[in-house]
Amino acid sequence: METKYILDENDLPRQWYNIQADLPVPLSPSYNPQTKEPIGPDDLAPIFASEIIRQEVSTERYIDIPSEVRDILTLWRPSPLYRARRLEKLLKTPAKIFYKYEGVSPPGSHKPNTAVAQAYYNMKDGIERIATETGAGQWGSSLAFATKLFDMECKVYMVRGSYDQKPYRKMMMQCWGADCIASPSPDTNAGRAMLEKDPDTSGSLGMAISEAVEDAASHANTNYSLGSVLNHVCLHQSVIGLEAMEQLKMAGEETPDVVIGCAGGGSNYAGLAFPFIREKMAGRMPDCRFIATEPSACPTLTKGLYAYDFGDMSGYTPIMQMYTLGHGFVPPAIHAGGLRYHGMAPLVSLLHHEGLIDSISYHQNEVFAAAVAFCRSEGIIVAPESAHAIKTVMDVAAECTRTGEEKTIVFNCSGHGHFDLSSYEAYFAGALPDYEYPAELIAASLKNLPKIH
Repeated sequence: METKYILDENDLPRQWYNIQADLPVPLSPSYNPQTKEPIGPDDLAPIFASEIIRQEVSTERYIDIPSEVRDILTLWRPSPLYRARRLEKLLKTPAKIFYKYEGVSPPGSHKPNTAVAQAYYNMKDGIERIATETGAGQWGSSLAFATKLFDMECKVYMVRGSYDQKPYRKMMMQCWGADCIASPSPDTNAGRAMLEKDPDTSGSLGMAISEAVEDAASHANTNYSLGSVLNHVCLHQSVIGLEAMEQLKMAGEETPDVVIGCAGGGSNYAGLAFPFIREKMAGRMPDCRFIATEPSACPTLTKGLYAYDFGDMSGYTPIMQMYTLGHGFVPPAIHAGGLRYHGMAPLVSLLHHEGLIDSISYHQNEVFAAAVAFCRSEGIIVAPESAHAIKTVMDVAAECTRTGEEKTIVFNCSGHGHFDLSSYEAYFAGALPDYEYPAELIAASLKNLPKIH
């Protein structure tokens, strides 16, 4: 009756897995937002570290994790894999439910897996300061933590809706020495333009990205760092799935039937799922199903268009092929701030487009109901983002109850909700609105996609 499966520090992966080596079709090129020409390393050099650029375009199957990065990762890695026996009992399901728990990191989520690597590579290039954006605050907290380890400065543009909802995330960043301000802000041209257009805006990740990119481009000692979406971020997060595969072997469950995670920009889901998708594409797990869960208020995979779009609102970033709701899309200020992004990682998007990943969306009240059930059975108060995955897990497990199938379900519990308790307070007070973004507004946003040909 084991509950958790623990790997030794020596079992921490020594290489990241790069799914670009095994894609069913290659990624489409990204384009320079000014010239509309295919983007190259020189286009990225003004705001990214040299090794980050190399990893972004690499098709090597495995890339070594630097020993300095690996040493820091051992502060919380390998993270535990739990068997959710109490949840199984609550649901009266024959399914076996496992979750990889990433809330054990110092900032409380999966985000430091890439923050440490990105800070390290920027430090090696002599960069003194990093600018970034954050939605719910997990990424900003993680980069603040990572830059402090390498004696660097950090400026975080936090989406205003989350900045107001989650003040303790800002305080975490301040503890690690970072400067955190609400976005859109008066500190950048992009921010000032957005505030002039709508002074009361709750902001969006697209807006905050514009500010952070502008900040990096206008300071010689500063680079930009992104916590999701890009290929190198998905690469760094692969430690989650690589560890989970070994832990499932310890549990006697080498071939799961369903792999689930929430998806905003796509990094936590990619981190868990990509090593398993490799096995599916190789024919070793042909029947495994992959499900990415989104909020109905921002249903990028479920209702978006697979098209070329900017990664930010102002059009500063490369134009990437991905599922998108349009770069001008401003989702409502739901409490799962990390899932309020108009686009999806190109790698996750391609695999969804090729039919290897399914998607589903939920309203936030049913998501919080699932989170509370999980808390009252497993004891962990999860982040609102992770709660979306739990809702899907519970639905799949309920189907197993109806059919009698003994499926093995694995999901990524990507972070704790200790700094999201205002969200739970609103749920218990009956003050959470269920919002489904109107199709006509999505269609209007998609009319403004960039043209590259």
